[in-house]
Amino acid sequence: MHERLIADFAAGKKAALARAISIVENHRPGFEELLAIWHSRLGHARRIGITGPPGAGKSTLTTGLTKAYRAQGLTVGIIAVDPTSPFTGGALLGDRIRMEEVALDPGVYIRSLATRGSLGGLSAATRETSDVLDAFGIDRILIETVGVGQSELDVARTADTSLVVLVPESGDSIQTLKAGLMEIADIFTVNKADRPGADRLRNEIEVMLGMRSGATMRNVPAHHGVDLSQNNIVKQVRAAAKSDDSSHWTPPVLRTVGVKDEGIDELVGALDRHFRYLEDSGALRTRRRARLRERVVEVVEDKARRRLWGDAATNQWLEDRLPDLETGAATPFAIADDLLARSVDLLTRTSG
Repeated sequence: MHERLIADFAAGKKAALARAISIVENHRPGFEELLAIWHSRLGHARRIGITGPPGAGKSTLTTGLTKAYRAQGLTVGIIAVDPTSPFTGGALLGDRIRMEEVALDPGVYIRSLATRGSLGGLSAATRETSDVLDAFGIDRILIETVGVGQSELDVARTADTSLVVLVPESGDSIQTLKAGLMEIADIFTVNKADRPGADRLRNEIEVMLGMRSGATMRNVPAHHGVDLSQNNIVKQVRAAAKSDDSSHWTPPVLRTVGVKDEGIDELVGALDRHFRYLEDSGALRTRRRARLRERVVEVVEDKARRRLWGDAATNQWLEDRLPDLETGAATPFAIADDLLARSVDLLTRTSG
C-alpha cells in the first residue's frame, strides 16, 4: 500500500518523511505497518525533551541548540508541541515562526504537533513522530513542550534527557519546582540570565538539589560543625555536577541567554555528558526499555478503547444498564466487570 513511500523514506527524501509523519500522527490506514517496518531502525537518535513554563525562551534555546548541532554536522528534528488552534484543531505553528533561523536548513526538520486537549500537554502522537524521525536517521530529536500541566512528566517518559528551562521571573522557584520538575530534570538552565534575579534562582535550585540528593553530606566528616551554609551546598552541588562518576548524576544548573546564544556551548556539553553517563551507567538501556514498555501499554489501551467504544452493541448494552445504576441496583464496578467479561472476543481479536 505504501511501497513508494517506503522506498522514498529509505532514500532519505524529506517529502517522504513529512508524509510518513502525517500518516502516523493521524493514524491513517497502514500506519501500524509502517511503524513495524521501521521499528528495527530505532535507537540511533538522541531524544532531548525541553520543557518549562511559558515564556521561558524554550524555542530560542531550541534554535540555539539546533545551530550548534548543525555546526557539528548533525541532523536535527524538532517536535514543537503547540497549543491547539480553536478554529482548525491543528497546531498554531508559532514555534516554526520563532525558529525561522533554522527552518530552511536542509539538515533540520521541524514538525508542529497539536496538543488537541491532551491533559499532559503532549500530543499522543509525539512518541510515534519521534520514532519516525529516529528511523529516518535524524541524529538529534528536540522535543519542545508547551510547558503546562503534566507535560514535564510526559517529556521525561519520551526523552533520553530532560532539560528544564526556567527564567528569573518564573516566580517562586520553590513552587515552580514542586510540579515534579525536580524529579525529572536531568539538566536545568536559567535562561535570560542577564536579568535580575538569575543568580538567586540558580542558587535556590542548587540548594534544593543538594537537600534532595544529600550532596551536602557527601565526603564530609561526621562531626559537629559541618558547614551547611547555602554557599557550601552550592559548591558541593556544582562539584558533583562536574564529576565523571558514572554511578551518579547530579543535574547541573546552567546559565543561558538564548537570544544572544550565550551558554549554548556549555549546554551542549552538559547534554553530551549526560548521554555518556546514561551509556556508562546502563541507565540509557533502562530508560529506553521503560519507554518501549509504556508504548505497548499505550497501544493496548488505545486498541481496547477504540474496540469497546467503537462497537455499537457494547454501547447499547451499557445504555441498557444505566437504569440499574441510577436505582443503585448495580455499581459502576460490577457493570465494568460484566462489560469486560462479555467483550472478550471483541478485545482479543487479532485485527482492528
